[in-house]
Amino acid sequence: MAPRWLTVLAWCGLGLGFASAIWILLDIYVRRYRQRMPVMEAVWPVTALYFGPAAAVGYHRWGRPKSRRWQREHGDPPDKPGYATTAVGVSHCGAGCTLGDIVSEFALFSIGATVAGEAVYASYIGDYILALALGVVFQYFAIAPMRGLSLRKGLVEAVKADFLSLTAFQVGLFGWMALTAFVFFPAPHHLHPSDAAYWFLMQIGMIVGFFTAWPVNTRLIRRGIKEAM
Repeated sequence: MAPRWLTVLAWCGLGLGFASAIWILLDIYVRRYRQRMPVMEAVWPVTALYFGPAAAVGYHRWGRPKSRRWQREHGDPPDKPGYATTAVGVSHCGAGCTLGDIVSEFALFSIGATVAGEAVYASYIGDYILALALGVVFQYFAIAPMRGLSLRKGLVEAVKADFLSLTAFQVGLFGWMALTAFVFFPAPHHLHPSDAAYWFLMQIGMIVGFFTAWPVNTRLIRRGIKEAM
């Protein structure tokens, strides 16, 4: 069991994440600030699940101006600074990682999967495989429409753009998960996906992953392997 203070903090962190994601979804689908790149309508709220209000601020500054409604009201969107271009690129990769991790964690927990007696090792395998699959799908729907690529060529380019980025994201997340499992809450006091504190610590891990993926995304965008969004 997590200490009470951590559980309270966890619910606050998770609540902020969900509230931020819901605000973005309402802005996109109710207020009709629809994104020109449809995949970003999933990327922004998913990013908010772990970055909370910071993602909502980023969406307001750099996501909403990409919508047709905003441009009808205000004209051309302002140019993004370089760090914002990288941040949006990392969030695109991170969205696939986040969804893959959430689905994998619940699925593995439900069947009690372990490797070498440790659930965290099973999580590494399941999370990485599913995150890579979803990350490639997210990247395909960014690259293929912009470049007019076929399905096969689009998938190849998506793998080239996302493999290193996603791997760098997961390295940061997995390192944090190792600290959580073996240092902060070692056996027999492991946290589980049924605990709010587990997901709060995963939020922190995803933020760590965001920054370990930053240098890779900067390089991929500069070299034109990954689209600037």
